[in-house]
Amino acid sequence: GWLAGSAAGRSASVPAVAHDPDSGRNSLQSYELSGDEHFSLAVQAGPGGDQRPELVLAKALDREEQSLRLVLTALDGGEPPRSGTAQLCINVTDANDNPPVFAQDRYRASLREDAPPGSMVLNVSASDADAGTNARITYGFGKMPAKVLQKFVVDAESGTITLQEALDFEDTRGYTLLVEARDGGGLVAHCKVEVEVLDVNDNAPEITMLSVSSPVPEDAPAGTVVALLNVNDPDSGENGQVSCELSASVAGSLSACFCESSSPVLP
Repeated sequence: GWLAGSAAGRSASVPAVAHDPDSGRNSLQSYELSGDEHFSLAVQAGPGGDQRPELVLAKALDREEQSLRLVLTALDGGEPPRSGTAQLCINVTDANDNPPVFAQDRYRASLREDAPPGSMVLNVSASDADAGTNARITYGFGKMPAKVLQKFVVDAESGTITLQEALDFEDTRGYTLLVEARDGGGLVAHCKVEVEVLDVNDNAPEITMLSVSSPVPEDAPAGTVVALLNVNDPDSGENGQVSCELSASVAGSLSACFCESSSPVLP
């Protein structure tokens, strides 16, 4: 017989009915059921006064946990009583009662800012304890800013996230991706993917002249400030640290050097 995973109280007719050619007390008198606590037995009177057994679901079923085999026994009223048995196999069909579950609630990945479009970020994975269509999972992104959706794409079948557009550490240093796993019955699970963008030394230092004294008198004493410069590198860490030097043909020196966004003074 086939029953969907469901709540208690439902009943199903037993496909086999016992027959006893004897009469009176020696004929069929009762039925008994054994083998599983999920079912009880109800006996209804048929049109000709014969007994018709019915299985009544006493406890909710769960296809993911069990396959059910029952034994139905028919008894007559003789001394000693005689009996016949039939084995009943109950196939519990799937109901979409399990949502997808991600292997992790939060994933983390890192990409260099010079990673080319098409680079793989990582693969997310979800499972579903149901069967058939109810267990078929498709992946997608949740609600996110358009800027983020332009950068990344997720494969609906495999859950592989790839880069779709070039990164720029100086513009955005990280992204949070909201990923959904949806089963065939419409149940949805969510996880987050944190993507860190790693800096690459892709910017040259920029020199800005803040002020300059020109011409310089030939009798100007040593230490006279001739020009004030600002040097900046938008890269990060060591890539953003700058040092300044003058060519050998220039009579002068620099101070306040080797610091990020420094302002060297040319005395």
